[in-house]
Amino acid sequence: MSSGYLSTSLTLRAKTVLLSALKLMNAQKSALDELRIDRSAPRTSSPKGWLFVGILVVLAVLAFGFWWFSRSKALEVRTVIVRDASSGGSTSSRTVLNASGYVTARRQATVSSKVTGKVIEVLVEEGKRVEAGQVLARVDDTNIKASRRLAEAQLAAAKAALDETRVRIKEADLQLKRTADLAKASIATQADLDTAEAESQSLKARLDRQQVEVTVGEREVAIWQQQLEDTVIRAPFAGIVTSKNAQPGEMISPMSAGGSFTRTGICTIVDMDSLEVEVDVNESYINRVGPGQPVQAKLDAYPDWTIPCKVIAIIPTADRQKATVKVRVGFDKLDPRILPEMAAKVAFRGAETTGIATSPTLIVPRMAVQSLDGRDAVFVVQNGRAERRAVTIGGTRDDEAVIASGVTAGERVIVGAPAMLIDGTPVREGKP
Repeated sequence: MSSGYLSTSLTLRAKTVLLSALKLMNAQKSALDELRIDRSAPRTSSPKGWLFVGILVVLAVLAFGFWWFSRSKALEVRTVIVRDASSGGSTSSRTVLNASGYVTARRQATVSSKVTGKVIEVLVEEGKRVEAGQVLARVDDTNIKASRRLAEAQLAAAKAALDETRVRIKEADLQLKRTADLAKASIATQADLDTAEAESQSLKARLDRQQVEVTVGEREVAIWQQQLEDTVIRAPFAGIVTSKNAQPGEMISPMSAGGSFTRTGICTIVDMDSLEVEVDVNESYINRVGPGQPVQAKLDAYPDWTIPCKVIAIIPTADRQKATVKVRVGFDKLDPRILPEMAAKVAFRGAETTGIATSPTLIVPRMAVQSLDGRDAVFVVQNGRAERRAVTIGGTRDDEAVIASGVTAGERVIVGAPAMLIDGTPVREGKP
């Protein structure tokens, strides 16, 4: 039972009880006047009568209090703000140019090897997602490992010769010192002294040369190590594998060699976050296209799906053979249904402004509009109470209604009003 109906029923019942009590009191007063004999005698009252009157008064107060409490309790309702979907002038969007193109990926690559060799392992399949730096395949590295081991051995020999030369230099320096002492005592000749000095300097020069040889050996080892790492093919960026071009056992090379028996790539990777539409626009109509212009695209695979897009860039050159200019169109929001190389039709949108100010386009949810007494109406919250407003519906769009008159932008209307809600009912806004 609704709270409004309870309040009305309790009010009528309280009034009936009060009228009955008054009638009973008047009847008792008439009976007492008829039975009174001596007017000079002191007047006495019946205890039962006063008790009955007191009970009636208490019941009346309780009924009035319950009615007042029920009347002041506010209903919890959900509200939304009336919003203005129009601008200062009358503006409409229209299609200024239709064109067709294809979905392309801004980032895609056919991953190949830096060295020529036989593929021994392929670790990807079509449709698999890979991350940047992930291993995709491996090329036979047997010969490169052998060459690296040879370079490492040569480096070790150069370092050993370097240690030997350092010992020989120490010995030559001691011999030079002894010869110099003997020459001062006129025991050794000047020729002996010159020979000792030459031997010391020769060994020091050999030490410098051997140090350079060690550096060369280290760099040669680094080269073979780099070639060994080049046999491991990694993903240059994150994306989806769209094609697998090589199998284990096939030869691969960074350039085409040996006819069709040598592959030039392992797989093709596409960055799905870089998808866009490339459109060739006739150069006679390129003046209708501008950067940032809104575009509506439809894929041939999903003809009923309109995809919001915008112009990313206009390539600043024309194709002499086709007399077209390439335009890049980007998606406002990507979707897994959009795939590379899909055919698409695009409509470039333009705005027309009449310059004549019109009434605002007010939008409310359709659930806020009710049919009351054969007219469309809404309930607006004003000063904590529901106020009924008759409105004129100008049209509908999806789950929204366009209000031509009856409300103003910024007011709060009740959505999904309860059945017991009437004009003037206290309300409070609940959580949306």
